[in-house]
Amino acid sequence: MTVYDKPASFFKETPLNLQHQLFMKLSRTYSAFRARSEPSDLVMERSAFTERDSQSGMVTHLCRRPALLVSSTSWTEDEDFSILLEALEKFEQLIVDGESLPSLVCAITGKGPLKEYYSRLICQKHFQHIQVCTPWLEAEDYPLLLGSADLGVCLHRSSSGLDLPMKVVDMFGCCLPVCAVNFQCLHELVKHEENGLVFEDSEELAAQLQSSGHTGDAASQVDRVCHLGSSGT
Repeated sequence: MTVYDKPASFFKETPLNLQHQLFMKLSRTYSAFRARSEPSDLVMERSAFTERDSQSGMVTHLCRRPALLVSSTSWTEDEDFSILLEALEKFEQLIVDGESLPSLVCAITGKGPLKEYYSRLICQKHFQHIQVCTPWLEAEDYPLLLGSADLGVCLHRSSSGLDLPMKVVDMFGCCLPVCAVNFQCLHELVKHEENGLVFEDSEELAAQLQSSGHTGDAASQVDRVCHLGSSGT
């Protein structure tokens, strides 16, 4: 019998008030999380995604907020982030061409030997509708970010072809819809169009981002992912 890893209990959906606290905290260091405009009402506190009424304490999502895509990495050769960057370029072109898609904040977390290389590539991009940041998160903030995101992307390709990416298990724990690059044994964890989406290249990932960008399409995976997380797999 195959025994699957399960996410730690702190990997779960993040309540909206904690999302706002996290976004405000990250906005002090990373511009992608800052409000695009200041609220006209001084009692309102705003991030790129949320707004809090300081009098009532009520937090709401901003109307027409950007979508939040999250990926985590140790920045090694096991993960080819050029696939994601090429997919983001295709997504950007769709918006430029007039398709009704949200702007995008892409947060890629982690440290590793190839981070500087990919950071240079990111700086060379001239996105108008996409912001990419590479934050280093405190341990307690990582599950909060996963539980606040709209979509998770996994670019892990096992060098042995045998080990499954724990980051996907963590995303499942947070009920986060997942797009994962295919490799030999991925089907044991991610079943295409059942509990996530599997892609082979940047073209397929871009199409999945496009589909998820339309209202409801990414969210339609959430119930399946949550069911998977509670069913013991």
